[in-house]
Amino acid sequence: MTSLHSSERLGSYVKRAEQALQTAKNAALKPAGVTVPQYAALLFLDENPGISAAALARLCGVTPPTMNTVLTNLQDRGLIERTPHAWHKNILETRLTEAGTAVMRDADARAVRVERAVAAGFTDAERATLQDLLTRCADLFDAVRPETPAAQKK
Repeated sequence: MTSLHSSERLGSYVKRAEQALQTAKNAALKPAGVTVPQYAALLFLDENPGISAAALARLCGVTPPTMNTVLTNLQDRGLIERTPHAWHKNILETRLTEAGTAVMRDADARAVRVERAVAAGFTDAERATLQDLLTRCADLFDAVRPETPAAQKK
């Protein structure tokens, strides 16, 4: 017997909601020809033209190597272009191409339909409460995260 029953584990509910969201968005985005990570990258690139891969990875919540894989796939499809930064030659600026903008707009319309369908299941007050509770939950999970060995040495 474990010390905390599964029905009492908040992480299980958060994970279930996240998995349901990913499944719904993957299905919605499939006709647009992008995955959820690719869509996220396109969306943030639309909002932040010229952003570096490292900064984009942070926004998307993935590791830099994962983001490089996503960007390579998008670049191979002609949806983004990467050019050296004007001053920092080791940094590549990433921007959407015209084709990337078109795919992002199509994908975004599909993703927004998923978000709106779920939001419609809540009142305005419930949505605000849910957003507040999820934000607090994420902050609390961040606060109890075990320290890394590097952080423990300081």
